[in-house]
Amino acid sequence: MYKLETLTNGLQLITAPRTDTQAVTVLVLVKVGSRYETEKLNGVSHFIEHLLFKGTAKRPTSLHISRELDGVGAEYNAFTAKDHTGYYIKVNKERLELALDILSDILFKPLFPAVEIERERGVIIEEINMYEDNPLMLIGDIFEGTIFANHPLGKRISGPKANIKAISRHEIIKFYREYYFNKKLILGLSGNYNQAEAKKLINKYFSGQKISAPVGTFSGFSFKQSAPQLTLHYKETAQVQLALGFPAYKNTDHRVYPLMLLAVILGGGMSSRLFMEIREKLGLAYFVRAGVDLYEDTGSLIIQAGLEQTNITTAIKKILAELKKIKERGITPAELVKAREFIKGKLILQLEDSAALISWLAEQRLLTGKIDDLPEKLKKINRVSLAEVESVAAEIINFKRLNLALIGPFKNKAEFLKIISTKGRSASG
Repeated sequence: MYKLETLTNGLQLITAPRTDTQAVTVLVLVKVGSRYETEKLNGVSHFIEHLLFKGTAKRPTSLHISRELDGVGAEYNAFTAKDHTGYYIKVNKERLELALDILSDILFKPLFPAVEIERERGVIIEEINMYEDNPLMLIGDIFEGTIFANHPLGKRISGPKANIKAISRHEIIKFYREYYFNKKLILGLSGNYNQAEAKKLINKYFSGQKISAPVGTFSGFSFKQSAPQLTLHYKETAQVQLALGFPAYKNTDHRVYPLMLLAVILGGGMSSRLFMEIREKLGLAYFVRAGVDLYEDTGSLIIQAGLEQTNITTAIKKILAELKKIKERGITPAELVKAREFIKGKLILQLEDSAALISWLAEQRLLTGKIDDLPEKLKKINRVSLAEVESVAAEIINFKRLNLALIGPFKNKAEFLKIISTKGRSASG
């Protein structure tokens, strides 16, 4: 069970009490991410996420912040996505006030010290280097850069190194003030706490902050693709990374549920179609999986695989053949039942943790404007029919709108374009 309410200053609050834990998690989600940025400022949301831990008037350095949290064994971190940024602290239930105090302090009273900004430029550039040296982490960025092309959704969350070197303190503070003090911000609390005491503390640390109406927004995206698209990212690697997929639905579309079931049937586990065909039967890949990425105005179905270089063309052809088969021949009732149980089981296990639960609830509210609790989600999954999954497969698996991204020692685009073209696919069966 959860409760959604609005504080006196307009800030949204979601609470989800639990008695089966001794911990509490405090979370704040801010409705800003890389898709809200201009090309010049690409990376600023992620930069701000780093800088909020660098000192406040009450806690002037990062050491002051970390020392208090480490002193009570807290788990704490932050993350930046394309459409939101999050900050959380998980503590022993006896330390709830400390978590609320520190979270409100870093969110609303950061100092943005000039010396820390300069120092953090180097830290973020090293983070970018880490991702670029890890093809398994990088392939998602390459794929979204392909499918979303020049739109902000296709830009990397971290931004380019040149931006990180050039963004000024003034630009950072201006962007922060535009997005961090508006009514789109959501505070979440989950775990074992006294409700009256928690509400008193929340009002103490969050209700007094002046919150304004939302100002910034993002540019919407609509697919106009009419031919396959390909990106080759050259890198000498022992294992080639592949991401292949199609445009799909926005996060509030009712067809998202059959799409999720389709992804599970294709590559949601070790008994999925692609895993059995590509790895178990043919031995072409170490891993192969399918999933769904969703945004407020668009989405995608994506298949990923890690392959030995010499297997790449065969693997692409076999993946395309499996997609053609499910599009044209459909699925079985047994596959639908298994996919339903897979999603339901994963969701139930995921929400055992207070941090995962409050993130799940708060992200729904922030990004869709509503919340479905676990029983309602399970009902929607159970209601999906075989015909609905087959209808979604027929619509989404459109080879004229195929997108392929590869990381490996490849330079010949014509070779891969031929495979994913209509003529090339016909020849491969």
